[in-house]
Amino acid sequence: MRPKLPEARPDDLFRSSLESILDPRHELLKLAGLIDWTRFDDAFGTHYHDRKGRRGSPTRLMTGLHLLKHMKGLSDEETCATWLENPYFQAFCGETFFQHRLPIDRSSMTRWRQRIGAEDLEALLAETIAVAVKTEAVSERQLERITVDTTVQTKAVAHPTDSHLILRSIEWLNRLAKRHGIKLRQSFLRLTTRARREVARLLHGRGHKQGLRWLRSMRTWLGRLTRDIRRKIAGDPALEAAFATVLERAERILGQQPDDKDKLYAFHAPEVECIGKGKARTRYEFGCKTSIATTNERCKGGQFVLGAMALPGNPYDGHSLAGQIDQVARLTGTSVARAYVDRGYRGHRIERDNLDITISHTRGITSPTIRREMRRRSAIEPVIGHLKEDGHLERNHLTGPEGDAINAILTAAGHNMRLLAAWIRLLFVWILCRLYNVGNPTTPYSATADRRVAA
Repeated sequence: MRPKLPEARPDDLFRSSLESILDPRHELLKLAGLIDWTRFDDAFGTHYHDRKGRRGSPTRLMTGLHLLKHMKGLSDEETCATWLENPYFQAFCGETFFQHRLPIDRSSMTRWRQRIGAEDLEALLAETIAVAVKTEAVSERQLERITVDTTVQTKAVAHPTDSHLILRSIEWLNRLAKRHGIKLRQSFLRLTTRARREVARLLHGRGHKQGLRWLRSMRTWLGRLTRDIRRKIAGDPALEAAFATVLERAERILGQQPDDKDKLYAFHAPEVECIGKGKARTRYEFGCKTSIATTNERCKGGQFVLGAMALPGNPYDGHSLAGQIDQVARLTGTSVARAYVDRGYRGHRIERDNLDITISHTRGITSPTIRREMRRRSAIEPVIGHLKEDGHLERNHLTGPEGDAINAILTAAGHNMRLLAAWIRLLFVWILCRLYNVGNPTTPYSATADRRVAA
């Protein structure tokens, strides 16, 4: 059913409200007053049934937890633990009185993300942009000129080596066989664990041939194990269905060669792709390509993210530009007039009215405005760095292609929340300075200057 609304308890009359004990000038309380929370009730209400099932958790609580999680760069467990300790977190999520017990389980955050989906979670990013416009951290004119670039949001997987993947395959097969009561001729767990250790030791030194010999033995053991399981589940449709996915991935790992395309890089995450961005320190990254769009002009509140979308399949950058521009227009409600991209977008073939796409290092640009804005294109690079360092774009723990899309959207919303919090703090300091100058017209600098003149 639709989410429940907060209810007043009889003992609340004798309790102090959070509003009476917290500092109203805190940035989280200011942000809570600026965000239109009813927007999320309208956007997410279609995912609930009117009469069937138990009532869902309050929408403001769930959206607030996710905004705080990606604003502070926390995990689900850390977010829930901090919510219990921090009264500002509770006030931001709509609580009137301090709560000593979390009203939801940590796993409810995972199920809520899966229920809402990446498409509707764009409302969180759109609301952060609306708050930025409302507080004049960014103007509507600045939303018309954007910078677009792609990066890789790496998955939380181990570095894919052949020995590691074979060991994981044997572990998964043994775990599933034990669960269904299948007695194996040999598990190969002890042998494979030792072999993987020997491969790592020998390949690190000079024993390359000996390491490859151990690797061939590991492949032989995996093949014997898969054939043994197939013989023992033959003729049982229930067991064949239970082992279908694991056996398919194990045989895929067993047969893939170094030069193959579309290889399996993580046993539990087949959507992981190998992407090379030409970095000197990181030759290959394993995850999903992600497109990021930011404001081009230097805004008062900082460089806001206007769009973020996962690009499964590692498409050519130019083929993703049209979708990214459409997303920015959808989230901001403003048509994009100019887009600045790097040379990876050459050949995009996008021709629209009132849209100018400029590629870096293009010759013959005579307009000083476009040349100045083109020099601002590289300002998106530190934004991507903050998304990875301060957010969750560097190590994505969400499952599947849908998890990649959700993580990109929420990480962008968390970045905008950090900028808005800093902008509100700056506004408060500016107001204090103005009040100080009204009461003391002579600033410390001018007083020093007057003393120097008098001397």
